[in-house]
Amino acid sequence: MELGYAISSEEHRPLDLVRNASRAEEAGFTFALVSDHFHPWIDRQGQSPFVWSVLGGIALATEHLLVGTGVTCPTMRIHPAIVAQAAATAASMLPGRFFLGVGTGENLNEHVLGLRWPATEVRREMLEEAVEVMRELWRGELTSHHGRHYTVENARIYTLPDDPIEVMIAAGGTEAAALAGRLGDGLIGTSPDTEVVDAFDEAGGEGKPRYAQVTVCWAEREEDARRTALEWWPNAALQGPLGQELALPSYFEEASAMVTEEDIATAIVCGPDPEAHAKGIDAYVDAGFTHVYVHQVGPDQDGFLRFYASEILPRYARVRAAAS
Repeated sequence: MELGYAISSEEHRPLDLVRNASRAEEAGFTFALVSDHFHPWIDRQGQSPFVWSVLGGIALATEHLLVGTGVTCPTMRIHPAIVAQAAATAASMLPGRFFLGVGTGENLNEHVLGLRWPATEVRREMLEEAVEVMRELWRGELTSHHGRHYTVENARIYTLPDDPIEVMIAAGGTEAAALAGRLGDGLIGTSPDTEVVDAFDEAGGEGKPRYAQVTVCWAEREEDARRTALEWWPNAALQGPLGQELALPSYFEEASAMVTEEDIATAIVCGPDPEAHAKGIDAYVDAGFTHVYVHQVGPDQDGFLRFYASEILPRYARVRAAAS
């Protein structure tokens, strides 16, 4: 199992995201995923830069860090042909250390062009065709595609990386996991759900990497971490399909109004206890994920990175050494 870092676009300005990626590499994280949003979840988070510009900065600021999008929706807000070009450029700037993470998206980000938000099964169908379009274009040949959802006419991507671009597919349920197993080069999970991992494996994903994000809030005192987590990331405690269906940050704020510190402490690992952080990570390892990336909520990224460099990363390095 490898530990990675979540580059949270919703909470930090672009140059700070680049700096955070560089610091994560220095701390010993081997990979990172950067979120791709048009809006933050709530206004307090305050940011949402264009991820493809940020990736250019990360390419120059890091040397070894594997970087993926976590995740891009290539179906509505941005046509898959444009995502294919953007990903090819990013992969060329990060040779051998970029992958494209994709998913069916959220209404929060995809409604901005005035398009109707489709049903879940339609979004999965659109995602499958979008991946097909991108892989056609990554051959570097003159391409036309006339499908159910997308049209491409006489398009060719000239700037391509030397190596093929891997596509990791996000899944929150077993049907999406089956799609990821059949179509993707890996899985990105949203919870420590063994049924999702099993569905991924059974559909053809066995042996492929499985990524998942765990959300934490490190602080020197647990009560401070709880307050920070509630202030900056109350949406973590929301259940069900709200994350995909609500259209505005203000809607998420209203939905989160009844979330308490106790609720957020259940959803997010809070405080300075290394055992609590390890327990949160191990839940994903036990579910079958091979790569767990950690999202530190709030402004204090430096304190979190120091804590993980001294207390958490060495623990898992010892586990890997013992396993080998």
